[in-house]
Amino acid sequence: MTDPDRITSHYASDAIADRVLAMLRAHAGPDAAITPDTLAPIDHFHGRGLAATREAMALLEPQAGQHLLDIGCGIGGPARWIAATFQCRVTGIDITPDFCTAARALNAATGLADAVTIVDGSATDLPFADATFDGAYSQNVVMNIADPLRYYSEACRVLKPGARAVFSNIGRGAGGAPHYPVPWAATAATSYLASLDETRTAITAAGFEILSLDDVTPRVLPDLLALAAKSAGRGLPRLGVHAFMGERMRDYSANTTRNLAEGRTVLIEALVRRPL
Repeated sequence: MTDPDRITSHYASDAIADRVLAMLRAHAGPDAAITPDTLAPIDHFHGRGLAATREAMALLEPQAGQHLLDIGCGIGGPARWIAATFQCRVTGIDITPDFCTAARALNAATGLADAVTIVDGSATDLPFADATFDGAYSQNVVMNIADPLRYYSEACRVLKPGARAVFSNIGRGAGGAPHYPVPWAATAATSYLASLDETRTAITAAGFEILSLDDVTPRVLPDLLALAAKSAGRGLPRLGVHAFMGERMRDYSANTTRNLAEGRTVLIEALVRRPL
């Protein structure tokens, strides 16, 4: 099995959109409004959900009418929320076919099929012309990328000169090997964690100008620990990505928080710009 095959196998799941909508309706009633906001607790597939997407957009500052790229879009929750909130267009790309199928179905369910386009493809071989996009973002994707320089280089290539990108990554900490499984990998075989310094080197080598690059773990970890303590013994929440990732999210989430608390992983946030 090739590396991309192992990655897509990790994320593969049938009838994702149906299960997402069923979870929402079971919680909010059969006539629940299907919007980017009501779906947000389920369809933002990264550690801190909508809060993390909001913070990324505070850095990116998208403008109405712009065309943004979501690299590793998952089932499209952030793309839909951003398109609706900022009145812009978003193109999302993901390597997992089941995610792309679900994203398109949920775009239609929210009435955003014209604003959000989903493309099946690889983050290291983006099927877009040079200087296509007004901005880009990527949330917890590069951990599955064996060649981060290629990943950042492709992102830089498809941005217009002067355009900005936000990368929110989980990186390698100094506390030793992470505990697995985690949301992006069942084992270390498909987990490619980079330190803050390695991330800086790859981003710069790709041609980006770094506007900010930070380890945001100290700011974020207290809230994650408080949430973990509150959730202890209560099981999975009524709304969450376990709608499509299943009961394994219990172990994934526990290991994610444990790795951060023990310094095995860190949360890296980068704001970069393609030079003029």
